[in-house]
Amino acid sequence: MSRMTAEHLKAGIIFGDHNTQEYIYLPASEIGMDDPVCVIETPKGRQDVTLKQALRFVLKLSLKPVRHPQWGSRSY
Repeated sequence: MSRMTAEHLKAGIIFGDHNTQEYIYLPASEIGMDDPVCVIETPKGRQDVTLKQALRFVLKLSLKPVRHPQWGSRSY
């Protein structure tokens, strides 16, 4: 699951939960980077996390592919 989730993040798919307003995605500026940095958004703000940390958040919080209120279904 995590390998597939990583590939989805790299493809720009946004994971999140509308109820908690938590979203994780890979910004367009990180495409093709060796160690991409993802963004986690919560009601408290935004934070940069590594791809490995983002995968842990997606799995731990059971986030699913969603439509972001600002970005839509893909981050780029």
